[in-house]
Amino acid sequence: MGNLDKTQENHASENHDHEHKYGGESHGSQKEYVQGLILSIVLTVIPFGLVMADAVSGAVAIAIISEQSWNVSTGVYTLLIFVTLILGSVWIFTHLHHNMLMGH
Repeated sequence: MGNLDKTQENHASENHDHEHKYGGESHGSQKEYVQGLILSIVLTVIPFGLVMADAVSGAVAIAIISEQSWNVSTGVYTLLIFVTLILGSVWIFTHLHHNMLMGH
């Protein structure tokens, strides 16, 4: 225990140059949030404008969408895992509830 007490004393007496940061602190300024909002609006309006102005032909649009098939398959897989997890949990809870009430 003697070494532990000395270690704690040494740690308490050290001058730390770093600050401990914990939750509750701001993650960004109002300026950064406004910049993000403007950027998201611009990045949404550009493809919308291209589609509405018929600036992209059907073949090009299909090619662009097919390139995104990896995102679609990933989303479907994630949804499948999520549904399996939820339904499996409900099934387990239902059977657990049934088995716990068998004695009554």
